[in-house]
Amino acid sequence: MGSPTPQEVSDELRRVVERWHQLPLDHALSRMPSVRVLVQSLADRVAGERGVPVRPVPDLGPAAVMDQLAVMVFELFRSRPTTDPAGVADELAGIRRLL
Repeated sequence: MGSPTPQEVSDELRRVVERWHQLPLDHALSRMPSVRVLVQSLADRVAGERGVPVRPVPDLGPAAVMDQLAVMVFELFRSRPTTDPAGVADELAGIRRLL
């Protein structure tokens, strides 16, 4: 079975991750709060879909935040396949522009 993540979202996520890996560490650290807000927002949506309490996503640092973002995107589309892909792609593009 393939990924539940629509192609346009996967493409934008790939762009974000590629850009993140190009950043100097100090720049990445300065952008961590913005990325973590999106990761937490996605996690909150997933929790809402599953009917479970919202929990904070742990801060595992800049080396792991892109993995956390990818997992939350995947889980969002797995939990709610009807999620608007354009909206999520726009959120990811917004983060990419901040980087």
